[in-house]
Amino acid sequence: MSQGTLYIISAPSGAGKSSLISALLKDNSCYDVQVSVSHTTRAPRKGEENGIHYHFVPVSEFKELIKQDAFLEYAKVFDNFYGTSRLWIEGMLAKGIDIFLDIDWQGAQQIRKKMPHAKSIFILPPSREELEHRLNARGQDADEVIAKRMAEACSEISHYNEYDYVIVNDDFNVALMDMKVILHAERMTQNKQTRKYHDMLDRLLAQ
Repeated sequence: MSQGTLYIISAPSGAGKSSLISALLKDNSCYDVQVSVSHTTRAPRKGEENGIHYHFVPVSEFKELIKQDAFLEYAKVFDNFYGTSRLWIEGMLAKGIDIFLDIDWQGAQQIRKKMPHAKSIFILPPSREELEHRLNARGQDADEVIAKRMAEACSEISHYNEYDYVIVNDDFNVALMDMKVILHAERMTQNKQTRKYHDMLDRLLAQ
């Protein structure tokens, strides 16, 4: 069985990465992909469910998991902790399932050190004005929170050059197709095709 690929997906808040991932996951007939459900200490937003969107835990429990080396990566973002389960990620990849990991650039740096074969995608907004418009249109955050996210956006975007792929989410459908192209290309690599068609290749090369 071919090993799955871990995809690191990063973007400033409001760039549309969650919407793109959700749209791609609906195409289950073509893409055997799952999203990693991270642990976080922040409070659930309206409509979020524990165990589906995040594993919501208190700070004390999160710090205990850090001591147990339970996270593949973890970081503190906007005064809250976020972390990724090591065992779950490794188990899914071993089954040949591709995993989308929605994390910030700090977590991405940790992942690359521990899993150098992971692929990374950075989602950019077309402009700062459009980014602010999207944050306001969500209607989820107070004005001071939006201002803080906009202030952090430039710093986050400055790390785009650390990623393997960059997608500009101006036209949603085009950005979604770009993501599908990346997944398809990664599955066509020589290494993965060799594992998938091992028996066929042996027959083709038989003397």
